[in-house]
Amino acid sequence: MLCSTHSFRAGVQTLAAVPRVGARPLFLRKDLIVSTLQTDIERRLAQSEPDVEVLLAEVLGGRCLRVYIDHPDGVTLALCERVSGLLSSERERYSLEVSSPGSERPLTKPAHFRRFVGRRARVRTRHPRPAAASGQRSAGARAVRSFTGELVGASEEEVTLAADGGIIAIPYAEIRRSNLVGE
Repeated sequence: MLCSTHSFRAGVQTLAAVPRVGARPLFLRKDLIVSTLQTDIERRLAQSEPDVEVLLAEVLGGRCLRVYIDHPDGVTLALCERVSGLLSSERERYSLEVSSPGSERPLTKPAHFRRFVGRRARVRTRHPRPAAASGQRSAGARAVRSFTGELVGASEEEVTLAADGGIIAIPYAEIRRSNLVGE
């Protein structure tokens, strides 16, 4: 993981509400972005670093803000440091980590899923879903929250995986977290 050398926790307490991990939906509907915090970060970076894509911005334990970024030319330590410098207001509230996506890249938007159709991914859902391929809960079918398999499709409404239990379509609004799985 690449982290900025500017990462620190300022001794300033704020009155801002800090979301817990998993406290709000990662996916809302269609093209809505992950969270207000991520939307704000994307907007500010678009002005100074227009080629940087924010893949995921998540608050961990109420104190650490982890921001995964990507760039067409790759993510370097220098780029992570520049992005960290542009997020000075976040550095006042959180311990800031700016990182490349790595091999287990987060998938947070329909376009991410479409880009990686054919690759293996892990999708964790908000609620247990039947593991059976038909999507119907039978007497012996167990419900699970985690599915790993090949991405076979991605529309504006749902992602489709060829998982161990068969083909499963999962609406984006039901996804808690997802990422590519190393081959």
